[in-house]
Amino acid sequence: FCRICTTTPCFHSHKIQILTFITSNKMKLVLISTLFASAAAFAPSKIAQSTSALSASLDGVVGALEPMGIFDPLNLAEKATDATLARYREAELAHGRVAMLAVIGFLVGEKVEGSAFLFDAQISGPAITHITQVPDGFWAVIIAFVGAYEAQRAQDGWVDPADCPVDQPGQLRDDYAPGDLKFDPLGLMPDDDGEFEIMQTKELQNGRLAMLAAAGFLAQEAVDGKGIIEHFTSSA
Repeated sequence: FCRICTTTPCFHSHKIQILTFITSNKMKLVLISTLFASAAAFAPSKIAQSTSALSASLDGVVGALEPMGIFDPLNLAEKATDATLARYREAELAHGRVAMLAVIGFLVGEKVEGSAFLFDAQISGPAITHITQVPDGFWAVIIAFVGAYEAQRAQDGWVDPADCPVDQPGQLRDDYAPGDLKFDPLGLMPDDDGEFEIMQTKELQNGRLAMLAAAGFLAQEAVDGKGIIEHFTSSA
């Protein structure tokens, strides 16, 4: 019996089960895409810059470009505190980076499918079906790697839940800049503040585009069962 629709069987319970299934499969796809990481997307941020960029006034916020400026039709940023804005930027960067990896995973995964070096040529078809074809042991390795990394990120960036007010969970540390993973093996982060802002904006814009692209890839393959590479080649 559902308190929302007051019927039995409950429509909402079936809907939740479907959404849970879709989300689970999508997360598996995202995990695959982490194999094709791009070092440039994870250059560390500068705390002083991020703090000023995420001020509640939103003046000169990084990633706001003309003619759109700050696209916020629901006025979420205007109503947010500095701490909330920092969490928004952390979430945007994290999702954008994962989406960039996911787009690469779609294209590379479908391009090399059937190759002997990739799970003994056992993986084939659209990328959204690859998650059901990989060996079980593969997920154990990926989950362990991602879990360890996320645990370290939470320890470095988030205030201990025991120290957070009950009505303000998930607070970021004052000395943590959103998206600062301390990972720049190629030394790509510029020293000049202006150039660094340009790089931040490029990452945000590419991440936003990748989120739209990944969603489009998922929807297109789910609709007709054809891979993205197949679509490109058939339309050429």
